[in-house]
Amino acid sequence: MPVRPTEAEQEYFARLEFERRKRADEERQQALAQAERARLRELHYMKCPKCGMDLAEIDYRGLKIDKCTGCEGVWLDPGELESVSAMDKPALDRLFSVFRR
Repeated sequence: MPVRPTEAEQEYFARLEFERRKRADEERQQALAQAERARLRELHYMKCPKCGMDLAEIDYRGLKIDKCTGCEGVWLDPGELESVSAMDKPALDRLFSVFRR
């Protein structure tokens, strides 16, 4: 004659199954989010936020500045504005002369 699990045992195994499914769902959601981030990066990386054209990276005194090949907009990465503001006036003038036509 088979032994039936007690109500406490049934509740314990139901809780284990719920936790297993919950972890599997969280892992699936993480994988989807990671895939979406990779897809968006592929679409937008080094693209101008204004017109969508490619950005060209210009190296000036160790400072990497992104310039649009289409609209010629200039884009700075995090921390670069602080680096630009720390430059002396003649260096700033030379930097901005790179972007004038």
